[in-house]
Amino acid sequence: MIKIFNHYIHRRTLLQIILDFGLIIITVLLSFGWRTPDMSLAASAALPSATLLGAAGLVINAALGFYQRVHNRSIAQSRARAMLSLLLILSLAYIILHLVPLGLHNRDFVALSVVAGVVLMLAHRVYVGHSSAQSMLRQRVLIFGTGTRAKLVGRTLQRSDPHIDLVGYYASPNEAVAEVSAWGILSPNTSLTDIVMEQQVDEIVVALAERRGGSMPLRELLDCKLQGVRVVDMATHFEKTLGQIRLDSVSAGWLIFGDGFSQGLLRTIVKRLFDLVCATVLIVLTSPILLLTGILILLDSGGPILYLQERVGLNGRLFNVVKFRSMRTDAEQDGQPRWAAAKDDRVTGIGRIMRKLRIDELPQLFSVLNGDMSLVGPRPERPYFVDKLTHEIPYFAVRQSVKPGVTGWAQVRYHYGASVEDAAEKLQYDLYYVKNHTLFLDLVILFETVSVVLTAKGAH
Repeated sequence: MIKIFNHYIHRRTLLQIILDFGLIIITVLLSFGWRTPDMSLAASAALPSATLLGAAGLVINAALGFYQRVHNRSIAQSRARAMLSLLLILSLAYIILHLVPLGLHNRDFVALSVVAGVVLMLAHRVYVGHSSAQSMLRQRVLIFGTGTRAKLVGRTLQRSDPHIDLVGYYASPNEAVAEVSAWGILSPNTSLTDIVMEQQVDEIVVALAERRGGSMPLRELLDCKLQGVRVVDMATHFEKTLGQIRLDSVSAGWLIFGDGFSQGLLRTIVKRLFDLVCATVLIVLTSPILLLTGILILLDSGGPILYLQERVGLNGRLFNVVKFRSMRTDAEQDGQPRWAAAKDDRVTGIGRIMRKLRIDELPQLFSVLNGDMSLVGPRPERPYFVDKLTHEIPYFAVRQSVKPGVTGWAQVRYHYGASVEDAAEKLQYDLYYVKNHTLFLDLVILFETVSVVLTAKGAH
């Protein structure tokens, strides 16, 4: 993993982005300069257009989920997304080649070259997403511990990243009972340093329930680190591998003394300007959808069109969130708040479509303009649920240190929450966002939001 602007990016993902961007640019430049007396002059003239097309390709592929660290798409789904990406990228290429005055004499050859380059790039992207990892990109990980925590780390490693080789488990002298399979336990008669060198380990994850009383060979761990081996604790492992801060592995001390949780003035100003610009553009672009949705709600179940509900915002301040009404007007006539559930019978016919496409969330853009919400942040919850969850889930109130968002890291990484257990799972992603939020992470979340909307993932 590589940390860029406080967000962990897999080396493989970064390499994929560089390859895709480079392939499009090189294809365009070579096609422009082919059979031209001064190839370097033609290539330099085409560089802005090539860069624009390459950047557009990255944005489209990111929005379609091709650069996600973990996915469960079938190869047919990946091919369908590749076809959509091909259509969008070639449409942009057509605009650039025909509307921008480039003075091309071999326009047809350039067009064919761009088509071939984009097809090659997307074919490679589908292949990489469904092929076994290459050895040069694999990482060898050793888990220090054999107890329950070590078993949890091993299970998540094998599920979350196929590019990781789990070397095995090294037992601590203070662990009486091993919870992992006996075949995975490395020889206790060999020192940790020797095993790390013999097995060419890249990273050690310390997964112990108890670290006191000589449970860790500190000198050996230090020697491993001095040899270039990464040594991380369990909380850091989950943060960089899964993009979450797990409640079962984190402590108040880790949160307080670790990095992150930056709430500086510059970040606040940049985020606010970003919210204003994006919300304004989105409102203008979606205004026909807003108007059509309002008409369909009236035809389907009558008024009112909008639904106002009290939510908890920044620092616990209450505000009214505005959404398109997707439920019957008597959904909570007894006054008792309820979790939204799958196949909820309170949802109207048009409301079910709105929820699947996330159209009911669009009026919240006006809450972004007036400052109650941000474009990206934790989901705003109702006061009843906030009081309940704050008492039942540790660190739940940390979410309120940033503005709630129309979309967020938890919304794109986890399905719609409908219980206390779901709220605890989503909190682990919210904590990651609050700790590491930057403009870069906001952009990553927006791209993944497009992918979620296109696939109707997690909609209720």
